[in-house]
Amino acid sequence: MISPGMIISERYEIIDKVGSGGMADVYNAKDLRLNRNVAIKVLKQEYSNDAKFVAKFRAEAQSVAGLSHPNIVNVYDVGEDDNLHYIVMELVEGITLKKFIERKGKLEINEAIGIGIQIAQGIDEAHKNHIIHRDIKPQNIIISREGKVKVTDFGIAKAATSNTITSNAMGSVHYISPEQARGGYSDEKSDIYSLGVTLYEMLAGHVPFEGESTVSVAYAHVHEEAVPLEEVDAEIPRSLSRIVQKCMQKKPDLRYENASALVLDLRRAVSDPDGDYVVLEEETDDSPTIMLGDDVVQAVKDNKKHLGTEEGRRVADNDKAAEDALDPKLERILKICSGVVAVIIVIVIFLIIGKVAGWWGGGSKDNSAKKVAEASATPDASSDVSDGDQVEVPSLVGKTLEEAQQLLEDKNLKYKLEAVESDEEANTVVSQSPEADEKVDEYTEVTISYSKGDSGITIPDLKNKSVSDAMSAIQDLGLTVAKTTKEYSDSVSEGKVCGTDPVVGTSVKKGTAVTILVSKGAESDMVPVPNLVGKKEEVALEKLADVGLSTKESRVTYVYSNTYAKGKVVSQNVKAGKKVAVGTVIGYSVSKGPKKATPTPAPTSNKNYKYVGSVSISSNPFDYPEDDPAVIELVLNQDGKKKTVFSGTLSYNDFPRKFTVNGWSENNGTISIVKDGEVLGGEYNIAFSKVSE
Repeated sequence: MISPGMIISERYEIIDKVGSGGMADVYNAKDLRLNRNVAIKVLKQEYSNDAKFVAKFRAEAQSVAGLSHPNIVNVYDVGEDDNLHYIVMELVEGITLKKFIERKGKLEINEAIGIGIQIAQGIDEAHKNHIIHRDIKPQNIIISREGKVKVTDFGIAKAATSNTITSNAMGSVHYISPEQARGGYSDEKSDIYSLGVTLYEMLAGHVPFEGESTVSVAYAHVHEEAVPLEEVDAEIPRSLSRIVQKCMQKKPDLRYENASALVLDLRRAVSDPDGDYVVLEEETDDSPTIMLGDDVVQAVKDNKKHLGTEEGRRVADNDKAAEDALDPKLERILKICSGVVAVIIVIVIFLIIGKVAGWWGGGSKDNSAKKVAEASATPDASSDVSDGDQVEVPSLVGKTLEEAQQLLEDKNLKYKLEAVESDEEANTVVSQSPEADEKVDEYTEVTISYSKGDSGITIPDLKNKSVSDAMSAIQDLGLTVAKTTKEYSDSVSEGKVCGTDPVVGTSVKKGTAVTILVSKGAESDMVPVPNLVGKKEEVALEKLADVGLSTKESRVTYVYSNTYAKGKVVSQNVKAGKKVAVGTVIGYSVSKGPKKATPTPAPTSNKNYKYVGSVSISSNPFDYPEDDPAVIELVLNQDGKKKTVFSGTLSYNDFPRKFTVNGWSENNGTISIVKDGEVLGGEYNIAFSKVSE
């Protein structure tokens, strides 16, 4: 049992538990050797006892430890202590993308693009190092307090691919690629598919495929097309909808070639949302059968006829040269392989003859003849298709849902699931319609009735209750309280119950231990505002998107500037470096270039005099010495008129400063300070004196 104060491998001191997943628990710990806080992920007991799983986990985690990228959680160490298998990682304080989506419902377009770009950059770095994640989903993406997006759980995801999808994997099956759902080979493009599903959820607020079981969701990934995002929400640009659609193509060859190509299109979606640059390739016929035309066949015959001619000898010489060009090493390997195959064939033939002749005591000529006769009288069990493309419905009763699904897919049949009360083990098929062996058309829907298991006791909904009330409710049902653990919740106030383990609605037996999850309140997700001043507008948009911020057309203004070229950002309404919530809309001003100067009309009276005043600016318009220089303007307000009496680029060290000002009269006026087009608070009074010119 891991508890606060425990030291693992004489190095890592456990501080507290910060989370729990399907395969591991996560703890905040201190590395006593390097004097830094780390996160330790400890495999749960059922996986720690699986030697095959542990071996894969360690091998993959050690390879991931060689990665260094800002969008990947760093892995520091992998180890074992008294049958505790653990991985030591960078401690990232933040929120999972899944919780962030749940908090906001759905993300703004630029916000989702910015997060998607960072995820793609992380998995692209992994792919370049021949590491495939295989479980990309919002639960495995962390957004740090600084707004940096990080991909985690590489080692566990890779090791877990050998496990069968069950109801415990419902969180992952919503993001699984078709090839993974079939149990086939998965590669880098499987990660791209899962990232496409993640982008879909960020933009739509829900996953593309829902179902009442893992089987039905996996089936949808293999056979159904997701509703295009542009049809889900008309505000989503068509280019972005097609980017997600390309990621989620059923055939891997039709998806993005790599994550780098995906990043390029996502960046273009920010600057050119209405562009038609996403190419969705058509599915082509990859059948290996090639029909040869009569002209080709005749050419082959003619070539054979002329083998004795001059031309025939040239062809033969060319063929001989091609044979001679064969790599000698490859030729030796082919000869060895051919010899091995020949030996295997001889052994198989020998065994078959011995079996028929009864050499091994397992049969005789009579038995063999009898079996042949029986086989002749029995319909071919492997022939599913009869006249009219009909198939026999397989027997599903007694099979698990996963087995039933595979049997139906093999027969090109669809299915519908119905949960029923039954004494059978949960997820076991208890009846079917049509019945087994009945012949139906291909793609007919078969209704599968499966057991919900012994209804037992259902975990109640205890959300927003006090801990004491929740304990009483659990104990009244004949259950026990295992422990209470705290976790962040965006919807439940601090100190109240935000969930249970097992989750609400789960059917359990009497006496089952239940963990009560207590809310620690909402988890902060603040990011620093990037410096936009001096950047081109498209670069500014990209910088905002990279940290999960955005802007709106109404928050962008265009002003004249003598300092910044046309198209560059002059100022921003939130100071660079200030931390704001992810999703905050940032406003800024863009330069229209310099304004042509207009002569100031001379005073209409007292032409032989001028009115001079001075003002000392003691309050520094800049907050820190490191702040970038900015355009400072002084605006005089006197006699109901306004004019700019000073304009220039200054910095922190230029203040305090005294300015001499010419006015229109001897009346007092006020001076306002404008920094990069933004009027600063406060005014300075100024008095004028009449001076002879």
